[in-house]
Amino acid sequence: MTNVAAPAVRAQFRGTTLVPMTQPDALASARLYLCTDARKEQGDFEDFVDAAFEGGVDIIQLRDKTLEAAEELEMLAVLRSVAQRHGRLWAVNDRADVASISGAPVFHIGQKDLPLTAARTLLPNVTGIGLSTHTTEQIDAAVATAQGPLGLDYFCVGPVWATPTKPGRAAVGLDLVTYAAEAVNRSGDGVTLPWFAIGGIDLSNVEQVVKAGASRIVVVRAITAATDPTAAAKSLLEALDTV
Repeated sequence: MTNVAAPAVRAQFRGTTLVPMTQPDALASARLYLCTDARKEQGDFEDFVDAAFEGGVDIIQLRDKTLEAAEELEMLAVLRSVAQRHGRLWAVNDRADVASISGAPVFHIGQKDLPLTAARTLLPNVTGIGLSTHTTEQIDAAVATAQGPLGLDYFCVGPVWATPTKPGRAAVGLDLVTYAAEAVNRSGDGVTLPWFAIGGIDLSNVEQVVKAGASRIVVVRAITAATDPTAAAKSLLEALDTV
């Protein structure tokens, strides 16, 4: 069956310079990272991501397993346009082929997804790649892998608390957040590896996460479920600043 969306998708990305934003400084300074689905039910994806960026979100990742590749590329074209208007980063989850075609500046993988070395062969060297971690061993490996030009650019630790966005994934607790902070600090060699705490984080508990050692967070429902995404993002950033 012919995919009627394909010509439109090709047109959206034709002439796109892969990874149009060089992002090391932007990634290093990022504090608030949002993961969202395509908001099919609400039908407001463009307005939503615009509002989130307006509130100060540094990175928005489209993570929606219900999307076919062509659908995802269409949504990413929207996300890219809004992100560039705000001068912010955007990310693709799991699919290196989609990240390459869309020119995503940031790509995220899980422990059971495409290996880092394989992702690096498919993406430009300037693409920032992040990895999910759930154990002390995985954190140690992530920190070690950050050495060199082809290593990781950031990692996430979690889920700190159980969350419906990761069903079946056991909570790792605040102790692992503290371990991550200590692991990065003791790595030395002048390597500064950004990392984010993730999983069930919202205004009611962000202070605990920061006190445990995190200065960057990934959120989902704290903004996606908010009636005012701009205000929600601003409140989270204020909480990060005041702890």
